[in-house]
Amino acid sequence: MIVVFGSINLDMIFAMEDLPLAGQTLLARSLDLHPGGKGANQAVAAARDGAAVTMVGAVGGDGLKETALDGLRGAGVDLSRVAVTDRATGTAAVCTDAAGRNQIVVAGGANLQSRADQVEDALLSPDTTLIVQMESDPGETAALILRARRLGARVILNLAPAAPLPLPVLKSVDILVVNEDEAAWLGNHLGCADDAASLCSLLGGTVIRTLGGDGVEWSSVDGSGHQPAPAVAVRDTTGAGDCFVGVLAAELDRGRPLAAAIRRAACAASLSCTRAGGQASLPAAAETDAALGGLAVA
Repeated sequence: MIVVFGSINLDMIFAMEDLPLAGQTLLARSLDLHPGGKGANQAVAAARDGAAVTMVGAVGGDGLKETALDGLRGAGVDLSRVAVTDRATGTAAVCTDAAGRNQIVVAGGANLQSRADQVEDALLSPDTTLIVQMESDPGETAALILRARRLGARVILNLAPAAPLPLPVLKSVDILVVNEDEAAWLGNHLGCADDAASLCSLLGGTVIRTLGGDGVEWSSVDGSGHQPAPAVAVRDTTGAGDCFVGVLAAELDRGRPLAAAIRRAACAASLSCTRAGGQASLPAAAETDAALGGLAVA
């Protein structure tokens, strides 16, 4: 079982030739509305990879919520612990350019009303993997991490967007996933280098640092390694990091070793970069299986 505590958004995706500069107004080629949010994206990625997933979060009682929940419903995610609040459903404005780069602005809205007590203790057993990010209230996220650790659940923290959590909370995380910018912020915040080995040495848990086209590096008490990224034609990187986290959790939930889980997650994330959108780009398990088979032959 995977439990995801995190954000549920409606993504407004603007397709651009170039990303706007400060003070600049540009015309978009098109606008698409898609379900998003880091929490929801990670839940969908794990479910599409074959895991049983429960989503815990909040949406507004507005016209945006149905579109925001569509992807979760379609992936078969349990939504019984998603609250409806009096704040607007979380919304993200995503600009993507012809090179696949993006700029993202997020209004948290109802996501900031998600509460740790929406997750009952029975869901946080040693058979559970809990995924959290930083688009919900950080105090609620911290409280849930500490309770999950006490009850024996595996905790995966995607420190995105980068924001402070107390050091004892960070040390209660089993697996920390950060990209290069988030790792740099965290290293500066903690007063150490930003590579996976340095962060692991300070925090004690496994640290995975994603490096975009340069792959993934990781460090744990049992060793360290580097996973190259498959070469793909990048169309849109939106959601690739969330794809990585969700598929990583799904593979670990099946009992696979860390290195194998990272390899599968990196492959799935690369596949997602070849497609437009966030949740729309997330591959099914069979697609990732096929891509991994091709890599094995190569």
